[in-house]
Amino acid sequence: MTDLNDDVEVPSFFLCPILLEIMKDPVTLSTGITYDRDSIEKWLFAHKKGVCPVTKQVVDEIELTPNHTLRRLIQSWCALNPSSGVRNFPTPRTPITKTEIIKLLNDSKSPHMQTNSLKRLKTIVLENEMNKRLMESVGAADHLASIVNNMNNSITSSSSPARETTPADEALSILYHLDLSPTGLKSLSLNTGDFMETLMNKMQRDASRETRTYAVMLTKSILEVTDQPMQLTLLNPKFFLQLKQILMDQISKKGTKATLKILINVCGWGRNRIKAAEAGVVPVLIETLLNSTKRRVSEMILVLLDQICECAEGRAELLNHAGGLAVVSKKIFRVSSVASEKAVRILHSVAKFSGNRSVLQEMLQVGVVGKLCLVVQVECGKKMKGHATEVLKMHSRVWKSSSCIPYNLISSYPC
Repeated sequence: MTDLNDDVEVPSFFLCPILLEIMKDPVTLSTGITYDRDSIEKWLFAHKKGVCPVTKQVVDEIELTPNHTLRRLIQSWCALNPSSGVRNFPTPRTPITKTEIIKLLNDSKSPHMQTNSLKRLKTIVLENEMNKRLMESVGAADHLASIVNNMNNSITSSSSPARETTPADEALSILYHLDLSPTGLKSLSLNTGDFMETLMNKMQRDASRETRTYAVMLTKSILEVTDQPMQLTLLNPKFFLQLKQILMDQISKKGTKATLKILINVCGWGRNRIKAAEAGVVPVLIETLLNSTKRRVSEMILVLLDQICECAEGRAELLNHAGGLAVVSKKIFRVSSVASEKAVRILHSVAKFSGNRSVLQEMLQVGVVGKLCLVVQVECGKKMKGHATEVLKMHSRVWKSSSCIPYNLISSYPC
């Protein structure tokens, strides 16, 4: 708000109760209190506070009613006080209504109107949080998902990577930007047929990087809220192949992080660890870890490798990679305490369940044994130090004569 002269007294009911500034677009909440539209929308959506700021009443149905009378009074008062530093506010644009959204959704069913309708819906959803909630409340998510599903088979594998954006791509983009509530995400996976399979197909390389990112981000959101264990345990092996390809292609930073989160989420269920290992995820993770400079990405990769290495197939994949043990060992004390703990757990799993003579020799040659000795000596987590100590004791006869073991530890090293 423009600085006002000290002698100007602003009527109290012109001020928004949240920011205590003159309201540009006064709207009334269901509790009867009037706020500036921008302020109350940020309060309800950006800050995730579902209560009225003044009355503290819970707001179940968010409906903001424009207070035209108050807006006109404010505009008239501003027009009468220009010399006092008061700036007049233009009449705000009329907000989108449910009726208009429903009409656009119906128009998008027509082949001739579909493209323009979807573009308009995308503009609406990107405007503000209120529009997103309105669209969700009228069932836009299910309708958009049906468009994606229905056009899933229309794009052949021979399509060019530079192909034009299709209505299905636009619908998927709108779905992602809707930021659906947990209830909406659950409904999406239950009421729209094989939508998860459609998302998997949208991850394929013939789609644009943007579309692939939206597909993997939506998949992550759906799987995070699912309350159906069968949906997680019966995942198609092709699903893991597509996720591996996403990691290999490095389609985007968001896409990489979302893919890692999906794999971490699902690898704790059923045979998913084995499916991930058989899909070739482990060598891709090692290569990504080798080149990663981002702390969070490195952490997630080590968390995931720890999960996959709980199965024999995962450990075998790690050992088959020439740099597997070395890369994991190198990350100890170089990323974070979480990453270090997971790296030691991985080495513990390998040494305990796959520690044949050649593996133990490799652990010695690439510096794993030396790094475990360091873990034993420095201040770190109790579990982490316990795992390192157990590995050293477990294979003491093989490593005892090694020069990498400090002299002060030799006397206490188990025979």
